[in-house]
Order: sequence, then C-alpha cells, then structure tokens
Amino acid sequence: MFIGFILILGTGVAFLLVFLVKSFIAPQKVAGIQKLLSAGKYVQAIRQAKAMIAKNPHDAETRYLLGKAYLADGKSELALMELKNVNATAIFSKTIPEVEFRKTIAQLYLKYNQPEEALKEFLLLIKLEPYQAENYYQAAVLFEQRDNSDQALQHYRKAVESDPKHATAHAALGFLLFKMKQMADAKQEIALALKMDPKNTKAHFFQGKLLKESHDYANALAAFEKSLRDPDYKQKALVERGCCYLEANSVEKAILEFDRAIKASSDESSNDTLFARYFLASCYEKNRQIEQAISQWEKIFARKKSFKDVGEKLSQYQELRSNDRMKEYLTANRDEFFAICKAIVGTGLELAVRDIKETKFGCAMIAVEGDAEKWRNVRKQPRLILFYRDPNLIEDAFIRSLQEEMKKQSIIRGIIITSSGFTRAALEFAESRPIELIGKDKLEQLLGASGIGD
Repeated sequence: MFIGFILILGTGVAFLLVFLVKSFIAPQKVAGIQKLLSAGKYVQAIRQAKAMIAKNPHDAETRYLLGKAYLADGKSELALMELKNVNATAIFSKTIPEVEFRKTIAQLYLKYNQPEEALKEFLLLIKLEPYQAENYYQAAVLFEQRDNSDQALQHYRKAVESDPKHATAHAALGFLLFKMKQMADAKQEIALALKMDPKNTKAHFFQGKLLKESHDYANALAAFEKSLRDPDYKQKALVERGCCYLEANSVEKAILEFDRAIKASSDESSNDTLFARYFLASCYEKNRQIEQAISQWEKIFARKKSFKDVGEKLSQYQELRSNDRMKEYLTANRDEFFAICKAIVGTGLELAVRDIKETKFGCAMIAVEGDAEKWRNVRKQPRLILFYRDPNLIEDAFIRSLQEEMKKQSIIRGIIITSSGFTRAALEFAESRPIELIGKDKLEQLLGASGIGD
C-alpha cells in the first residue's frame, strides 16, 4: 500500500514536472517567434510557428503570430486564414491584443471583399474604442455600400464628432448628403474637408463626384486629376474622368481615360476594372466599333457573368460573327451607313430619297415614290423613315415621338427600320397608325435585296 502511494505520488510529480516544463518552454518559444518577427526574419518565424502548431493545433497565440508573420511576408491571404482560426477560439491576451487583432483582420476582410465580416469587426472596435473616429468612418463606408444611408449618415456624423479634423470623413459625409439631395450641407462638408487638408485626395475625389453630378465637367475633371496621386483612388478617378468625357460626348477622350483605368488595374475582377471595361465598350459601341466593344464585354463576362447587361449585349451582337450583312449595317461609319440606308430605300422599298440626316440612334430620311428628280412635279406623299441601330428594343414612346414629328412636318406615313426589335406596347401602338415597323428579320432581307454584304 505504501509502495502504491509512492507510485501515485511519483506519477503526479512527473506530470507536474512535465506541465511546469511545458509552461516554461511554450512562452519561451512564443517569445522566440516574436523576436524573429521583430528582427524581420519572417520565413524563420513562419517555419517555427508552423512546427509548434503541428504539435498543438489549438495554440491560438502561435496562430496569431503565424498570421502576423504571413502578413509581414506579403502572404495576406494565408494571414487571413490564420486570423479567422484565432477569432473562432482565442481568449485575448498580451500576445493577442484584441484591438490590434480586430483592426488587422478587419483590413484583411476589406482586402478580400468580405464587407459583412469587416463591418462586424468595426462595430466591435467601436465598442472597444468609442472615441476613435476611424472606426466610425470605416463602418459608415460599409453601411453606405449596403445602401443603408441612415446608418451611414449616423456613423459619418459620429466620426466627425469624435475627430472634427477627420477630413476624409467630412468629404464622405458631404457626398452622402449630396446623394440625399441636401445640397447646401453637402457643399459645406466638402469645402470643410478641403480647407482642413487641401491635399486630401479622397476629398478631391468626392468633390469631383459632386461637380460631375452637377454637370460641371471642367471642374470635375480638375478635381479627379488631383485625386490621381492616391494609388487607392487612381483607377476610380480615371473611370470618373472617362465618364465626364462620355457624358460631355467627347468619346475619343473618354476612351483614353477608360484605357488608362484598365492599365492601372491590379485586379481584373474588381468592380472598378469591370466598370472601366463596360464604359469603354459603350464608347466603342457609340463609335460603331462593335468588335472592340464585344471584346470588352467578353472580358467582363469571363469575370462576372451577371455584371449589368453584358450578357444581353453579347447575345444581341452575337449575329455579327456569322452575318456579314448585319455586321456591315451595324459597324459602318457615317458616310457608309448613309449609303446603305439609301440603297435599302431605293432598291428594297423602291422610294427616292429626298433628304437624310444623322441621329443619335442612326439616321432619319424623307423619301417619296418614284424618281427623286421629278417628285416636285408630281404630287406624291413623302414618308419619314427612321433607321435605328441601337441594340435596345424600341419602346412605344419612341413611336409616339415619331408620330409627333410627322405631324410637325405634315407627313402622313412613317417607317421605322431597326436591327433589334420592338416591345409589345410599341407593336400594339403602331397597329392602328400609319407607321410601318420593320424589324431585324425583314431588315436582313432588305439588305440582301440591296446587295449589301455580297
């Protein structure tokens, strides 16, 4: 019995010794990793941390240090994986300070497009640091992205209350107020931001957005130019500059800006890059450079199939691949397009062209029956013919506007020829009116009869 007691006591002492040794060694090893991190020896720190985790996968402190080592070594995606594990199990300590941890993981969530998770972290940081303006600001940005304007406004206001000199928060608050149609307050906040920090690139960016929405394109371009200095805003500012030129109908200049925005991209799947390609495709479409537009839409579709109406655009223009006649109709420049339309009217419709002019959707012409040289000597009814090569379906409102124009010119009959089609409402409206609708199929027949594409 005495021997048994001695054995039990010996076993207990042995376990205690092992525990004490481990309790001494583990902190020493953690301290060793911290020293390696401080010395910039990230690869060695990673190797040592991974070896410790292999022995104890639940060692949160070592996982945290491994995450920091990955981050310092430029492997931020691996860092996020480790910090997620820590977040699920950790009890915060001197080795894992909670505020530092949450700030780090929040930024990683932002980097890898996980806004919901990032917002949770910033809301926790607000509880931990209720007087830190940056936490309110970051939460406000994320609320605004979710279209929760009320919460965004509340948090932007808390940011500037906590730090009245937070110029970026003033700028963001100003632009949100502008979107909410509170113009006077919006301009005041933007002006305040720039007064506090004339070099604040984000303030210049939001000032540019405000000026662009007011159609003051010249000053908007200047504001966006100043925000190009910031790598975080360079691509966004280039896209906005392109949009200014596009809205001002300076298509060639818009193309240059969107092309610069694409070249400035560091992520082909980012929204900024996708929007740059989308707007660039719109420019090409306006210039009837349809193949270049298709190339941009295909690049967008490969990254994000649901992006805006790209799928519909590709479907609408798919015919270009196999239909030379329609391709010629859709891609011809102004003079070539006029020649095609005249050929259709002359050969296909057997009418003589009296007048033709360019429109934003194609061209408009007045034609009469018979020989064009003799129409003045014979009483013949003129017709107003609209050629339409926009990919969108024609709405009934478009036909109503044609009818009004016909009344102004005292023209009884009208014809609309389109490479797309008509909505049901448009077809129903035209049924009881002297307006003939010619869709894609009949247009193709007219192109063939006129010898286009042969």
